[in-house]
Amino acid sequence: MHQRTLCHEGWISIYGFLSTAGPPIIFSSYDMFSDNENAFWNQFQWLTIFYFVVNSILRLRTSGNDYQILWRAALLGFVFSTGFYVMLYASTQFKAFGIYGMFLAVFHYSEYLGIAFSNPSTLSVDSFILNHSLHYHIAAVSSWIEFGLESYFFPQMKEFSIIWIIGALICFSGEVLRKAAMITASQSFTHVVQFEKAQTHRLVTNGVFSLVRHPSYLGWFMWSIGTQLILANPVCIVIYAVASWKFFNDRIFMEEITLLNFFGEEYYQYQQKVPTGLPFIKGYKTDL
Repeated sequence: MHQRTLCHEGWISIYGFLSTAGPPIIFSSYDMFSDNENAFWNQFQWLTIFYFVVNSILRLRTSGNDYQILWRAALLGFVFSTGFYVMLYASTQFKAFGIYGMFLAVFHYSEYLGIAFSNPSTLSVDSFILNHSLHYHIAAVSSWIEFGLESYFFPQMKEFSIIWIIGALICFSGEVLRKAAMITASQSFTHVVQFEKAQTHRLVTNGVFSLVRHPSYLGWFMWSIGTQLILANPVCIVIYAVASWKFFNDRIFMEEITLLNFFGEEYYQYQQKVPTGLPFIKGYKTDL
């Protein structure tokens, strides 16, 4: 049985993330839940200075690939701790944005750490998927704009805690499902669809894969919708649902053609027994 250990790059990323996420959260505990806007701006100014000091130290003491990992992980740690401060100290209608920021930071960081743990041979700075695609960035910025406009004109829309609690639960469930899929698939999991079968490729049908054929995509789909529920963005909820469904429908169709080429009858039988997991997505169907 393959024994998993965290690679050097994985440990480097942990140091980077915790360097900016850990201390600010610990130091804020004395004033936690004060619900004070002045406290938020004071803490945020201190946090920003702290982040730039840490980043400068990292730049002076490291170089090459280690620094490329560290600054990305530290940036995500900064986003996480900033989100934490927003959740604690900002006005009620903005607190949900802090929770969203924390989930966003954890998602991107855990993508890297998950690959570092499960399939380090494919690990690179791209594993943070910060440069996922132009469409991904446009979608993110659009959700921020909608949240900002609605917070300004209709602040009461953002004050229903039950909505962000439901969104947070969906986000968390999707995140757990996706990471469980990454760890279960191990060396068979990559961020890029593979069109040539490697020696390490195997058909994974155990664990979460015994429930749905594409648990990592289902997890990402849930996370995507959950973020917009957290933000209570009615427009982007619809746009994200449609765009995500279209993306995963196309992706699964293409990937299953490859999987049938790789595993043939074995994958065909697996298709007959286990659903894709995503609503109204059947995947590629063939008669063998």
